[in-house]
Amino acid sequence: MINARSETLSEKPSFRNAYKRRRCLVLADGYYEWRKIPGDRLKQPVYIRLKSQKPFALAGLWEVWQTEDMNEPLRSCTIITCPPNALLEEIHHRMPVILPQDAYAGWLSPDEQSADTLQPLLVPYPDEEMEAYPVSRFVNRPTNDSPECTAPFGIPQFLN
Repeated sequence: MINARSETLSEKPSFRNAYKRRRCLVLADGYYEWRKIPGDRLKQPVYIRLKSQKPFALAGLWEVWQTEDMNEPLRSCTIITCPPNALLEEIHHRMPVILPQDAYAGWLSPDEQSADTLQPLLVPYPDEEMEAYPVSRFVNRPTNDSPECTAPFGIPQFLN
């Protein structure tokens, strides 16, 4: 599972133990969402980043799975999502949890943490510190990995 809903982490068997003990940071400088355009069967990719253009950390969980028939353990991680902020609610019904720097140490602490301690960190990032803009559908191909993927498309209309 690529995403885990912040509201149900302590309840879901697939995330409950990792939420208590195996938290991680997933580093990024931006991410994409696809926005439905009325009258168009294809969705418009939108690039989302901090206005500062600095890298940021997404709240994540990690796990190691091993069954008797597996030669090697399977390592996996998931990104935690929350309801969107005002900027992103027109684009998608969820957003990844972006942690502020002062929350990194507490989030990464190997000590078991209670949901009461962690849940206040899992909130939408302030919309006034973010921006979003349409990019070319060039990004839809996984083999495309170039600056063109994040270049504003058409008349740059920043959503902020």
